[in-house]
Amino acid sequence: MIYLNRKLRMKSIVVVCGLVIGILIWLSRGSNSTKTDFTRLLNGTGYKEIYNEITALKERVGQLERQNKIYPDVKFLNYKDRKRILISGGAGFVGSHLVDRLMLEGHEVTVVDNFFTGRKRNVEHWIGHENFELMNHDIVNPLFIEVDQIYHLASPASPPNYMYNPVKTIKTNTLGTNNMLGLTKRVRGRLLMASTSEVYGDPEVHPQPEEYWGNVNPIGPRACYDEGKRVSETMCYAYAKQDGVEVRVARIFNTFGPRMHMNDGRVVSNFILQALQGQNITVYGSGEQTRSFQYVSDLVDGLIRLMNSNYSQPINIGNPEEHTIMDFATIIKDLVGGSSKIVNKPAMQDDPKKRKPDITKAKKYLQWSPQVPMMEGIRKTIDYFRNELKRTRHSQRNIQLPD
Repeated sequence: MIYLNRKLRMKSIVVVCGLVIGILIWLSRGSNSTKTDFTRLLNGTGYKEIYNEITALKERVGQLERQNKIYPDVKFLNYKDRKRILISGGAGFVGSHLVDRLMLEGHEVTVVDNFFTGRKRNVEHWIGHENFELMNHDIVNPLFIEVDQIYHLASPASPPNYMYNPVKTIKTNTLGTNNMLGLTKRVRGRLLMASTSEVYGDPEVHPQPEEYWGNVNPIGPRACYDEGKRVSETMCYAYAKQDGVEVRVARIFNTFGPRMHMNDGRVVSNFILQALQGQNITVYGSGEQTRSFQYVSDLVDGLIRLMNSNYSQPINIGNPEEHTIMDFATIIKDLVGGSSKIVNKPAMQDDPKKRKPDITKAKKYLQWSPQVPMMEGIRKTIDYFRNELKRTRHSQRNIQLPD
C-alpha cells in the first residue's frame, strides 16, 4: 500500500520547483529594473515575506499529509463489542503482528514499549489512527490507564538480547509482570501472559506437555529468561488465586516471520541473513538438536483464541513439526541459493537438545493448530530479509502491511 501523503509531498515539491524555475526564467528575460526590484526584495523585507510564504506552504503540506494518510481497512465494532486492549511489547516482532490483527478486527489498541528490541517502524502504519495509541514506557514502572484486556508480551526473547542485561530481563519478567497484573486487578480486566517453551529447559520428556515441570538450570546463562518466565507464571496464578484476577498463559514455541530483527541471534534470522550475504551458515553443536518452528500469523491466532477462551491453565502454542537444526540450515541454504557453506561451532551452554510441543490441549480447548506450511513461511521471511538488505535510505520502506 502506498500512502497518499507521499504523493502529496512529491506534488508539492514539483509545484514549488516549477514556480522557482519560472521566476528565474522570467528574471533572465526581464528588464534590468525588474531584476533590480527582485534583488531589493531579497535584500529587504521581501525576503522575509518569501520565507514566511514558504513556511506557510510547508505547514499546509504537513496538514494535508496528516489528514490524508490512508490506513488498512478496519472493521467497525459498536461500543458493546469493541474492546480497549493494551499490548506490552507491542512494537516488537510478535507484538506488532498482534496489533495488526486486533486493529483490523476493530478494537482500540494501546501499545506500550521501551523500544529495547521493539521498533516504531513495526507499527508506524497505524500511527495517527483514532483506534491506536503508542506509548514509550518501561513496564518496570507502574502504568495507570483504562483497558479491558492486556496482552503481556514485554521481554527480550532471543538469547543475545536477554543475556545482554540479565538483571533487566529478570526485572521485566518480575516487576513488569507484577505491574501488569496489578493494572489488570485494578481495571477488573483479563491478562494473557506470553510465557515460553524455555520454562521446560532442556527437557527429559518429549514432546513436552503442559504438565511437565521442566529441567532448568537456575544459575546458567539462560536462567534470567527461563526462570524469569517461570516466576511470571507463578505470579499470574498467585494473583488469580488470591485476588480473582483472570489470567491466561501461553507457552510459546519457536516462532519466525517478517519483522524479526535481523541481528537478534535466533536460528531463523541467523541462517537467512548469513545465506543472503554469502557467509558461512553457523550451526552450534552437532546440529542434531531439534526445534519446532511456527509462522507468526499462526501464533497470533492462537493468542487471540486463548485470550477469548474460558481455559485458564498454561497452554502450548507451537508447531509439532520437528526438524533438526542441521536440516533447517540445509532448507534455508537451498531456498536462498548462493555459495554459503554450513559450518559447525562449539555448542552453547544449556542449549536444549529437543524441543517439540504437545498441542493436544490447544486443539481441544482452542480448536487451534498451525495452518501455514513451514516452507511457505520461510519463503515470506526470506523475501522480507532480502528487502531489508536492499534498503539504503530511510525512505525505502519495508513495512510489511497486514493482509
